Amino acid sequence: MRLFPTLLASAALLGLSGACSASFAQPSVPSSAQAAQQQRMKDCNATAKTRSLAGDGRKQFMSACLSGKADSVQSAAAPATQQDRMRSCNAEAGTKKLAGDQRRSFMSACLSGH
Repeated sequence: MRLFPTLLASAALLGLSGACSASFAQPSVPSSAQAAQQQRMKDCNATAKTRSLAGDGRKQFMSACLSGKADSVQSAAAPATQQDRMRSCNAEAGTKKLAGDQRRSFMSACLSGH
């Protein structure tokens, strides 16, 4: 007899916890502006990583890159060697998920400095 009220209370708690978790588990879809900012953050992080930036230099680069001033930062702090340039261009092409002719033309333009 005592078992029935305990089972009933347990079932009620399980039902409530399932309903609560279902309402909180809805994934939020980012807006187009948020998605663009997230992509910009990924691209800037990848470029900073390939350049091995750290400390204040990384902070300055990330600030300029995220504000859209990355082109001036990239031209001012262009990689010195062909190998560094290749790493940077490869990382950027990877984050943009380019393949085939698009990747080839991007790499050509990137390596030539345009």
